Amino acid sequence: MMQPETCPVRIRGDLDPALSRWQWLVKWILSIPHYIVLFFLTIAVVVVWVIAFFAILITGKYPPALFDFSVGVMRWRWRVAFYSLTALGTDKYPPFSLRSKPEYPADLEIDYPERLSRGLVLVKWWLLAIPHYLILFAFFSAGWRAFPLNPNNSVVAYPVPPLIVILVVIALVGLVFTGRYPKGLYDFVIGINRWAIRVRAYSTLLRDEYPPFRLDIGAA
Repeated sequence: MMQPETCPVRIRGDLDPALSRWQWLVKWILSIPHYIVLFFLTIAVVVVWVIAFFAILITGKYPPALFDFSVGVMRWRWRVAFYSLTALGTDKYPPFSLRSKPEYPADLEIDYPERLSRGLVLVKWWLLAIPHYLILFAFFSAGWRAFPLNPNNSVVAYPVPPLIVILVVIALVGLVFTGRYPKGLYDFVIGINRWAIRVRAYSTLLRDEYPPFRLDIGAA
């Protein structure tokens, strides 16, 4: 089993020890410029994925420039998520950059593969990744809960937010009242994010190693 530090997909998230109790209320607004840029970058990543698919199928290699671009977009997305969405682990505004920024609390590195399987490229992004998709669906997707009302047996349904949202909200309650982000919740939230990013790296053809079914907790 690969340890986190030797895994070809490495996700870092360093919790800010002095988080503002209230800045999280506006982070999603402050991040709007990033959301706009990432919208167009994501469209470009889809085009890159198609090109890379055929390049791997024919040559067994992911074109290096396209690889760096795809990793850069994934890195950018992770920094924004860490700041404003699925972790809220820092108050430091994320940079507008595809490059690695070691000084920023969140970062992502993916080792470039010298060879990729021509056969796996046909099935890994949809068929082989299905077990992970099902688990991540439970982590990141909302649902509905229904219960009957007596005596007329009518049913009332109400939405249930994604697990990742529930965990972050609980952490924010702790932050507001104590000034601290609960460490146990933070580790769990980071573990979920790390799992999702490794599956994304696999399904976007960046690596052939099958993602582990585990939450690697901690900053790095």
